Amino acid sequence: MRGSLKLLLPAAVVGAVVVNAATTSLDGIYSLVQRQMPAHEDAFTFSLIEGDGDSFVISDTEGTSGSITVQCTTVIACARGLYTYVTEYGGVDIWWTGSRLSQLPSTLPSVGQPVNGSSVVPYRYFFNTVTFSYTAAFWDFDQWSLELDWLALRGVNLPLAWVGYEYILTQVFQEAGLSDADIASFLSGSAFQAWNRFGNIQGSWGGDLPTQWIDDQYALQQQIVQRMYELGMTPVLPAFTGFVPRAMAQVYPNASIVNGSQWDGFPSTLTDVSFLEPFDPLFTTLQKSFISKQQAAYGSNLTHIYTLDQYNENNPYSGDTGYLTNISTNTFAALRAADPEAVWMMQGWLFYASESFWTSDRISAYLGGVPGNDSMIVLDLYSEAQPQWQRTDSYYGKQWVWCELHDYGGNMGIEGNLPELVTGPLEALAASPNMKGMGLTMEGQEGNEIVYDILLDQAWSSTSINITSYTEKWVARRYYVDSLPSAAQEAWRILSTTVYSNTNSDTQATIKSIFELAPAISGLTDRTGHHCTEIPYDTNTTIVPALQYLVEAATQNAALLDVPEFTYDIVNVARQLLANRFIDVYNSFISAYETSDATAASINEAGAPLLALLSDIDTLLWTNDNYLLANWISDARSLAGSNTTYADYLEYNARNQITLWGPDGEIDDYASKQWAGLVGTYYLDRWQTFVWYLANITQNGTSYDSTALSDELLAIGEAWDSQIWGQSSGEGWNVTGDAMSVIADVIQKWV
Repeated sequence: MRGSLKLLLPAAVVGAVVVNAATTSLDGIYSLVQRQMPAHEDAFTFSLIEGDGDSFVISDTEGTSGSITVQCTTVIACARGLYTYVTEYGGVDIWWTGSRLSQLPSTLPSVGQPVNGSSVVPYRYFFNTVTFSYTAAFWDFDQWSLELDWLALRGVNLPLAWVGYEYILTQVFQEAGLSDADIASFLSGSAFQAWNRFGNIQGSWGGDLPTQWIDDQYALQQQIVQRMYELGMTPVLPAFTGFVPRAMAQVYPNASIVNGSQWDGFPSTLTDVSFLEPFDPLFTTLQKSFISKQQAAYGSNLTHIYTLDQYNENNPYSGDTGYLTNISTNTFAALRAADPEAVWMMQGWLFYASESFWTSDRISAYLGGVPGNDSMIVLDLYSEAQPQWQRTDSYYGKQWVWCELHDYGGNMGIEGNLPELVTGPLEALAASPNMKGMGLTMEGQEGNEIVYDILLDQAWSSTSINITSYTEKWVARRYYVDSLPSAAQEAWRILSTTVYSNTNSDTQATIKSIFELAPAISGLTDRTGHHCTEIPYDTNTTIVPALQYLVEAATQNAALLDVPEFTYDIVNVARQLLANRFIDVYNSFISAYETSDATAASINEAGAPLLALLSDIDTLLWTNDNYLLANWISDARSLAGSNTTYADYLEYNARNQITLWGPDGEIDDYASKQWAGLVGTYYLDRWQTFVWYLANITQNGTSYDSTALSDELLAIGEAWDSQIWGQSSGEGWNVTGDAMSVIADVIQKWV
């Protein structure tokens, strides 16, 4: 019977703080089936059984052909059991590009012998605080619904839920006596809220955050946390961090309020955020106010886990160990005063990003201020390349989660380290008893889907996943067609063993093409770190043959061209080829400029291929809906309804984030994207200006002036950011051109 239960039990986790099962009702899982595979809504039966941790059993429904039973110890384990069935037996999957679960065979394949599955860690975590700005800033609930189904099926039980934070925070500040103007001067723009929440920036550029945004995001959060609850997840909700408007010091002149440090070159009006120190009684008052309002909004038993980051790229007021202990002790005491069961979650990024400040003694003092080990969860944010758990003695006993960061700013280069993802977490688990989870903390959710899938799957396997067989199965269900050509598998064999087996920790963060950076005569190539442009593989033996094999596969079976994931991938590989070739063209151009007999004419001639290549990239990207700037702009503007002024405000925020990232290009190009409409306007304009500039100074016999060039490029960015979509030449809304024809031209020119 639908919704029948053998035994209702709360989630139990051995040796760790309990992740409260948000619900023991299975209605949310049945609703997921109705959403994603409506033709089979009566073919699945779910029931809860007794057992430790998160585990499931899949079996054929007794006495009923073509029906499947999933028994589970928790609701989220039922979701994972369902996913195991649809992927391993049904051969279909759900992707960021959309769900293909409705393509299950009309008669469900039998399981035969029952199949058991268990998570090897109690926590499967998802989201970085900044993902809410880099990827999900302008999502509506339909987009969130797909995301949450994706998470549930993969067994994620601990997702971050930041949306709508400003609504409750505003109420807290109003209750504390701050005016609407005081609060407006503090809150940041719609595309930059993550860094206001971190205390990196305050205020906004392009206009104050509208009340409509605050109200609408709160309404959206109510839908999000309700769906998380229904799917058996435990949301990680925000808490009051201590960052306050500057007016707080005037309203409470005796309060202990200090200024944080400057962040990434922003002017003092937009950074140096005021911080109410937790040992001040006002901190506890505001924390209790915030959490009580949040509980009234979403329910008091939805979660007891709170995200709270005080020093993300923002060093403490003092490095004295006693001071640091005092901060954390009182922060946690305030949390517990507001919620007696509170667990503090924090991102461990600070210990890597500010490693010179966060010595072992300081880390120990800060973490040690929180009593007990089960009262805190630390996300080891960049475990795949820069793990901090070893140097912190496993965070001095606190619970921690092995996380994959991978993607800075939503950059789109193809890169990953599959070998580390299937060995590193298990090795850490064996070495560190207080490791309690595996998670994804990508800054932006843009491409490279296989590296995220495999880590969440590794969380359900006690042995290291075999990359070869995993990739074969992954490709088979990603390209769900009859008679999948072996060429498709060969393309991914190459990619998985080369591009996605990058063991160089200096280049693990996705690769940014140099054409996304401000043009210059030096310093663009072979960068590592955040703006990594070093290509850690040989393009001719990796990307080129992978693209050729994908083209061959499409030639052998044209049905692949109707598979959204295949067309996404083939355009993506072709895009990477052109992005890599841009380095060669750029180097040739710079060599032409630096020759002793260079002229304006010779420089313009040498620059022509560089500009032509950018046009080719833009043309390629226009052939696939997943690579359109129009989607980002449309998502932003659509949230405003018929309010044109509000829509223009949202569009400015959307444009500025992916270009200047600040009023004056403070961290320009950090969140750059290879999108049609962006490459062909913004990037092409900058590089055209660069070519003209070098030709002009050569003709006039003047010296290269990086400051003068930067001013010109900044002006281009400011002008581009202020435009309205559809009013600029060359901008449109829809896919243009045939991908395979364009790719044939790409191969002819660049292979």
